Amino acid sequence: MKKILFAFAFATILWSCKTTSSSTASSPKEDIQVNINLNEIKDDKVLVTVKSPKIKTDEITYHIPKTVPGTYSQDNYGKYIEDVKAYDKNGNALNVNKKDTNSWTISNAKKLDKITYLVNDSYDTEKGQGFGGGDIFSPAGSNIDAGKNIMLNTHCFVGYFTNYMTVPYKVTVSHPAELWGATSMRDLDPANTIDLFVTSRYAELVENPIMYSKPNHTTFAVDDMEIQIAVYSPSGKITAEDITPDMKTTMMAQKRFLGPINSTKKYSILLYLSTMNEDAQGFGALEHPTATTVVFPEMMTKEELNEQLKDVVSHEFFHIVTPLTIHSQEIQNFDYNDPKMSEHLWMYEGVTEYFANLFQINQGLIAEDEFYARIAGKIEHASTLNDTMPFTTMSKNVFVEPYKAQYLNVYEKGALIGLCMDIIIRDNSNGKKGILDLMQKLSSEYGVNKAFNDEELFAKITQLTHPEVGEFLKTYVAGPTPIPYDTYLARVGLTKKTIKSPTNVFLKGQAPYITVNQSTKEIIVLPNIELNEFYTNLGLKGGDILIAINDKNYSLDNIYDMIMESEKWKENDPISVKIKRDGKEQIINGKVKLPYEDKDSFEATDASKSTLKNAWLKG
Repeated sequence: MKKILFAFAFATILWSCKTTSSSTASSPKEDIQVNINLNEIKDDKVLVTVKSPKIKTDEITYHIPKTVPGTYSQDNYGKYIEDVKAYDKNGNALNVNKKDTNSWTISNAKKLDKITYLVNDSYDTEKGQGFGGGDIFSPAGSNIDAGKNIMLNTHCFVGYFTNYMTVPYKVTVSHPAELWGATSMRDLDPANTIDLFVTSRYAELVENPIMYSKPNHTTFAVDDMEIQIAVYSPSGKITAEDITPDMKTTMMAQKRFLGPINSTKKYSILLYLSTMNEDAQGFGALEHPTATTVVFPEMMTKEELNEQLKDVVSHEFFHIVTPLTIHSQEIQNFDYNDPKMSEHLWMYEGVTEYFANLFQINQGLIAEDEFYARIAGKIEHASTLNDTMPFTTMSKNVFVEPYKAQYLNVYEKGALIGLCMDIIIRDNSNGKKGILDLMQKLSSEYGVNKAFNDEELFAKITQLTHPEVGEFLKTYVAGPTPIPYDTYLARVGLTKKTIKSPTNVFLKGQAPYITVNQSTKEIIVLPNIELNEFYTNLGLKGGDILIAINDKNYSLDNIYDMIMESEKWKENDPISVKIKRDGKEQIINGKVKLPYEDKDSFEATDASKSTLKNAWLKG
């Protein structure tokens, strides 16, 4: 999972990871047959009918997941399920008792023929609280908008009976002809209003999301892998063709970087663009073995969307390596309603995030300075979190405080753990091997269907690499000692430096300089705060209403365009700002003066380490 905080602090201004696909059907007695009816949607609710297998007990419980792999939060998807009913083969109702938020117990279960229930969606109830704040993370949630879009994350719609998770699922989706379902599963029904998907077990079904909307998709090949990109853009602003060229470049580079470690034959990117008006508020992506669900605001420019997708989809795609190929028993035998967490989020999310950055410098997509700045940024962000909490302890207990509050460190310190391990392996192999070689060996040792035991992983990694790696893991990952990053980076010839870095004129960290009037949609410079050089140089004051910049009008409707356009401004660019002050309009002409702040970065200063540095970055 990759959750994006990004400059979506502006949202506050505006609105105060297992198995492979299968298409082999089993005998009807062993199947769980599901029908999802998208033709008769009322009040954003979908009817689901589940034909049960032959139940041999007097009582059976049907579960909707509390959590799903890759989210690391207990979200209780059952809270969106209503009106659960059970029937025998003659249509007689059986007694149903709601056991808890996510479970329903059915009496006289030997007679059970089917259950029915309604599924409500999550997007239109989100409040932007995201991870740990009460909302379901949007890429793991659901949208039901009749005739327009259904984001069908299967765990939101389909559950499982106790002790029947390993039987095959046959899922039939009835839908309007104008809606097309994007997924990596194969549709076994030729009709254009009925889709039939078969999976070998429940866990495989959960890992295969479907997005229904009017066709807006592209496909292309990267070596022997078929890539499918499907986009839902409510206004039609963004098409799949808009993002395909950059995605193709990125994913081709990823395939070259990974080499033989990946064997996925089809991969789908399902992109949902939110209006942010009673719509999805949690931006980022959720990984699956053969797909990624992505949610971003539609107000983003095409350029910014492509830039964000490069980083986010890269992260999710690299989850093919871990945890989707290399994982522990806790993930292999995931319990959707009483989950046990693994100690190794440093690998599942951290190494994945490291790869998502390393491959870009390795494949020439970014320059060294940019890569070094990203490293420095992660060190800075990690320093704001608990640097003495053992990472393995946090990972094992990520559902509860105080560990839950440290989850975002998996993308910061977790990635830096991967970086340091990479340098150690490179240094001890004269640059010939790195952490990617380790992951390839672990993939061969374990793989999709063979899990490792949590407590044995460090010893296996040490065996496959070098004793120093084992000491590093013991001291800095399982232990409370902060990592001396400068020491490890010095081994590849890098030293710290301070640079003056321009910042956004409208935002300082997560604190904005502007707000909006919700009723008039006017953009207003915040009063009673210290303004930066951009405002003082132009003589702008708190309370000024920003009407237009460089002859382009702005309001709440296109404020994001204004913010993204400002990212292109250079020092001393000419600028014209139309404002309203004290009820009177005026135009202010001047030059852009950007605010700057000191930021840490790194530079290569030791020429004797250049061979090792080049092996690290380009090997």
